[in-house]
Amino acid sequence: MIKTNEISKTDQLLTDIADYVLNTTITSEEAYETARYVLLDTLGCGILALQYPECTKLLGPVVPGTVVPNGTRVPGTSYVLDPVRGAFNIGCMIRWLDYNDTWLAAEWGHPSDNLGGILAVADYLSRVRIAEGKEPLKMKDVLEMMIQAHEIQGILALENSLNREGLDHVLFVKIATTAVVTKALGGSHQEIINALSNAWIDNSSLRTYRHAPNTGSRKSWAAGDATSRAVQLAMMAVKGEMGYATALSAPGWGFQDVLFNKQELKLARPLASYVMENVLFKVSYPAEFHAQTAAECAVHLHHEVKNRLNEIERIEITTHESAIRIIDKEGPLNNPADRDHCIQYITAIGLIYGDITADHYEDDVAADPRIDDLRNKMVVVEKTQYTIDYLDPEKRSIANAVQVYYKDGTSSELVECEYPLGHRFRREEAFPQIIDKFQQNIGTHYSQKQVNKINQICADKELVENSYVHEFVDLFI
Repeated sequence: MIKTNEISKTDQLLTDIADYVLNTTITSEEAYETARYVLLDTLGCGILALQYPECTKLLGPVVPGTVVPNGTRVPGTSYVLDPVRGAFNIGCMIRWLDYNDTWLAAEWGHPSDNLGGILAVADYLSRVRIAEGKEPLKMKDVLEMMIQAHEIQGILALENSLNREGLDHVLFVKIATTAVVTKALGGSHQEIINALSNAWIDNSSLRTYRHAPNTGSRKSWAAGDATSRAVQLAMMAVKGEMGYATALSAPGWGFQDVLFNKQELKLARPLASYVMENVLFKVSYPAEFHAQTAAECAVHLHHEVKNRLNEIERIEITTHESAIRIIDKEGPLNNPADRDHCIQYITAIGLIYGDITADHYEDDVAADPRIDDLRNKMVVVEKTQYTIDYLDPEKRSIANAVQVYYKDGTSSELVECEYPLGHRFRREEAFPQIIDKFQQNIGTHYSQKQVNKINQICADKELVENSYVHEFVDLFI
């Protein structure tokens, strides 16, 4: 272990990320267009989550009644918060139902989680600028930050697997949000590095709350926690708080040696706009993404099996290695967070009901004895080619297949789905349904007059990009 106190060269990864957010201009029209859909989808998921008291009980200021001058507005509520707490609120809402976008690689995650910190800071900065007589930020600035945050989180995830070390993917949310909001707050190159180094030193939460026997609701607010911490570190950095040049590589004490099994963190490809262009939309079903195609297969089989449930002998789910590692579960499922991360439960719901909604994970539905009866008849097996195609950067499939075998010796067709609705290969098919999903979600919370006003702005690319952030957020108050 090195004992010298000499200043070392800054870790290259910290420099590369700082260079990217400061010096890269996003020119991809596809990325901006996709980002607009991500923005709407993510906000819609957050508004829908306000129907669930387990989510709303966590929202608001730390001290009830606190109102912050020029503070962040929380969509769908009357809260006016400091940007750190605002980031937690927005982040908690948008992740609660596990219904927004997804990125699958060596590390799994949800890049839209960064919107919690991005929107909180952008709204706060815009209101401060208005108070100072300056021009506020525009929503195109938010879209650019989203593209860059998606890129940082997603490219880190390509080959750096936190989950294999027992760490949660929300660390990459913290890193990505830290970088882009430090820049937004006026941070210099060195200040971005300082903030990033502190974010890495923070480390990440364990994945304990995502896996049996401890699966629980923390997985729904963990990203809000990460993005709010990023905002706090960014605000400290722009006030002059120091950073740590070798936060990753310091022998014995750096992140890589202590928490990453002495592996070197690396960027698998140059940072640009690849992740936003290839991100996965969760269009149809609020279920963990590795099970999305299984859900499609199950719903496809519903009409055949719905009147033959008692005749089923065996159900075979063919899948990929990552799905087996994260959502192949047997035994009791204790809460909604447990159920929406179980490929057997999700498949059973699709077969029985012909649809899958957030309500299907609640206790009253879970008490239906047919669900566990079907789960007990399921066999989950890996198909090597599915795993290969999952990791192929030119495909990034998320394949599943479902086949039902009956007691009389007959079977259903083998229903296979390689690419879920929302994959880049099915993007044009998905976009109209994303808008329908957004409209349905906001319709659960707002009057028809307000829904119409929101839709009028959000349906127009130019109107969204040129809207001032505070005015756009006010649409959702």
